[in-house]
Amino acid sequence: MLFAGEPLSALFLGVLGLLVGSFLNVVIHRLPLMMERRWKEECEQFQAEANGEAAGSSLASAEEKLAEAAEQQTFNLVVPRSRCPHCGHQIRWFENIPVFSWLALGRKCSGCKAPISARYPSIEVLTGLLFAFCGWQWGLGYEALAWCGFSAAIVSLTFIDWDTTLLPDDITLPLLWAGVCLAALGITEVGLAASVWGAVVGYLSLWSIYWLFKLTTGKEGMGFGDFKLFAALGAWFGLASLLPIILIASIVGSVIGIAFKLSSNLREGGYIPFGPFLALGGLGVMLLGSATMLGWLGLSVT
Repeated sequence: MLFAGEPLSALFLGVLGLLVGSFLNVVIHRLPLMMERRWKEECEQFQAEANGEAAGSSLASAEEKLAEAAEQQTFNLVVPRSRCPHCGHQIRWFENIPVFSWLALGRKCSGCKAPISARYPSIEVLTGLLFAFCGWQWGLGYEALAWCGFSAAIVSLTFIDWDTTLLPDDITLPLLWAGVCLAALGITEVGLAASVWGAVVGYLSLWSIYWLFKLTTGKEGMGFGDFKLFAALGAWFGLASLLPIILIASIVGSVIGIAFKLSSNLREGGYIPFGPFLALGGLGVMLLGSATMLGWLGLSVT
């Protein structure tokens, strides 16, 4: 352990969390776009094969595809550098300091003076606070770093799902396997058996509800990403924690869903994503523990 004192560990990881939160803003914005580009490319390839398109149909068409492919290759989580969505002003390093730059710039782009959403520093602060909690709770060691990684993944998934109703496999599946592997290595307090069964029951429970709802109503009540996220939470927290997570997610999701419906703020299709509420339940268990969460619901574990 680098820092023996919890306050120093919390401070160090809290600052690290601010920096990671700045990167998460990029992940939240770009990863869905990268997925859409990948899907578009796969659809075009499938359509070309279905139509029997010749390999060398025309030089112009080939050049266009090469140019498009080259453009897509340069769009990832690192390249190109961040720019203002309004004027294209390239964000310089001193304009990208978490929270401070947002305040120093007066919450406006230095190029076009367009307002910068408060959501960017909010995600940085949220990530910083979660990292600081990990440092306070576990010191500065492997376990704290593991839970910092968990927190970063959960923050990313929450906002991606809220924006796009997508829960990327690029995050949910590594999160699931990380939970199982860390349990196997003894880095987290969850035993391997509890982790594996938590993942299995987490996935199958929502999978069963999905099919029951679909067979009954002919509609899809949730996406497959929700199964994978719940399985990942089961892998990290164990089988016994699935109950408080799903109860908190269902209660909070219902309350917010009703509030949105009464205020006519539901998005097209009349639904809200379930992933953010699963994530909230998971963070609640991390911060407070399963017993406390169940106690709030008037339940207890013997």
